[in-house]
Amino acid sequence: MSAAGVASVSVPPLMSVEDAELLSVAEELLARVWQHGRHEVATALRTADGRIHTGVHMEGSCRRSSVCAEGVAMGAARGALPGGAPLGIAAVVSVQIKPAGQFRIIAPCGVCRELISDYCPDATVWVTTVDGDEPVPLRALDLLPEKSRRQW
Repeated sequence: MSAAGVASVSVPPLMSVEDAELLSVAEELLARVWQHGRHEVATALRTADGRIHTGVHMEGSCRRSSVCAEGVAMGAARGALPGGAPLGIAAVVSVQIKPAGQFRIIAPCGVCRELISDYCPDATVWVTTVDGDEPVPLRALDLLPEKSRRQW
């Protein structure tokens, strides 16, 4: 399968114009760099200052060396800030390509849920529901019930 001709996700009714831009940016990025087994997820996030940062999943040969798109995007966002400035993330959208040739909004893995909620517990994270197959916004911290809160 190639990324050519992949159908876009329909913008969910609850998605703001700003978050729809994240969806579009993530889809465009994944369409450009997708490689089976290497780069299968793209993330676009918006920081509190309105800037958009992106990341691509980097699969490693020994699995443990793999890095998720969300972590790459968060690192890029943090690197764009001045020293000492807090990382404020407003919204996160991650996409992959379904075997049927359509983009799909996906939920972050457990590690990325931890990472996002560690830095920005109130960030909006778009996920697709398991039951209804509908993209919905959730608060990052709500993705981890009973999360331990570390003091930095």
